Amino acid sequence: MGKIYFIRHGESEWNVADKICGATDVPLTEKGHEQAIQTGNKFVEMGYTADEILCSPLMRAADTAGHISKITGIPVRVEPRLAEQNFGIWEGTSPRNSRGFFEAKQCFLNSFGTGESMFRAAQRVYNLLDELKNDEKTYVLVAHNGIVRYVESWHRDMTNEEFAAYKIGNGEIRIYD
Repeated sequence: MGKIYFIRHGESEWNVADKICGATDVPLTEKGHEQAIQTGNKFVEMGYTADEILCSPLMRAADTAGHISKITGIPVRVEPRLAEQNFGIWEGTSPRNSRGFFEAKQCFLNSFGTGESMFRAAQRVYNLLDELKNDEKTYVLVAHNGIVRYVESWHRDMTNEEFAAYKIGNGEIRIYD
């Protein structure tokens, strides 16, 4: 496997409203667009290179990937398996860091009523990573806070509590080698 750069999308409208945003398609704020541009510039400034950007189909990630692609010249491909987990009954609720939601995220077989279980979300992300590990290309994955948990747990063992608490900032770059 080549290197993977994981980038979380820029700030979304629901980030500002402190709402849980899984599969709900919410746009970036103006600040989110600026963060995406800054991340693209940082990617270039750090001397990072990649063969392809794979992004979630949700607009907050796809728009972020578009800004980064424009700056870096790296082509973008939408990868449905990078869509954020559907948090079902928790979608649109606030605050994002409520104790109830944190505890619910530790129940890996729970589909949150109408959503997607952690196991099912992990399966799709792990399947993607298993495909990429047999490839020598370097990828940029532009996705979501929830998805980085699966990428991190694919690379190392985590407790349930570590998994539920793991996070990445808007526009942040994580490197997996």
